[in-house]
Amino acid sequence: MLSDVLTIIRNAESVGKAWCAVPSSKLVKDVLKIMKLNDYIKKFAIDDNKYGEIKIELKGKINNCKAIKPRFSVKKDEYEKFEKRFLPSKDFGILIVSTSEGIMSHKRAKEKKLGGKLLAFIY
Repeated sequence: MLSDVLTIIRNAESVGKAWCAVPSSKLVKDVLKIMKLNDYIKKFAIDDNKYGEIKIELKGKINNCKAIKPRFSVKKDEYEKFEKRFLPSKDFGILIVSTSEGIMSHKRAKEKKLGGKLLAFIY
């Protein structure tokens, strides 16, 4: 589901759309919160109809975003290895990580000295 959502966002960004709609889930909401905090999207609103869609207002700042499969386990001191693998350069983009304290960016997980599972990358 996360890979479908990120594909919808990436495709909408590439054709220059101002907004897009994606299916809703708790994981998707958490990932969108991180994207908003890191200034990749303007805002998102949850539409409470029976299908549960989320409407996202785009900024046009995303070059690429994908889900990471398989979801690699990462220790608190291994983030640099995965930054080199998935991001184009140091301090450009974020990895989204599921930790014991919730879903967060890899930068925040480094500050808190937490490991976890890699979910996605965005730059």
